[in-house]
Amino acid sequence: MEIPVELAQVIINEEADQQIIVLRELKGDRGFPIVIGMGEILAIDRRLKGIMLPRPLTHDLLAQVIEQMDGTILKVVVSDLRDHTFFATIHIQRDGDTIEIDSRPSDAIALSTGLNVPLFVEDRVFDKLSL
Repeated sequence: MEIPVELAQVIINEEADQQIIVLRELKGDRGFPIVIGMGEILAIDRRLKGIMLPRPLTHDLLAQVIEQMDGTILKVVVSDLRDHTFFATIHIQRDGDTIEIDSRPSDAIALSTGLNVPLFVEDRVFDKLSL
């Protein structure tokens, strides 16, 4: 079952290579951090603030490609946790079909940030985190 979540916190530490985002249930108390890279955290932060650059960066480019190919990003799902690594899928609708694209959560969230795309976490991910 997919649980609706929000991007609750973006923690940027310019002195470290690893950055942190925190996902939290919309209707619950569960949440967890995901360690991501500097490029992804800066993309998320920039997109949250609505800062547009003169030329598209990777996540902006991907959003434009999806749009130009008549696709719509329906949702992002953090779908699994294996060996301390999170997995995600980007769900795109195009021509009446839904396409699921495997992604790192950081890239999927950076892509969806600022686009008003719902974010979900599979219940089994929360279960694995509580073990």
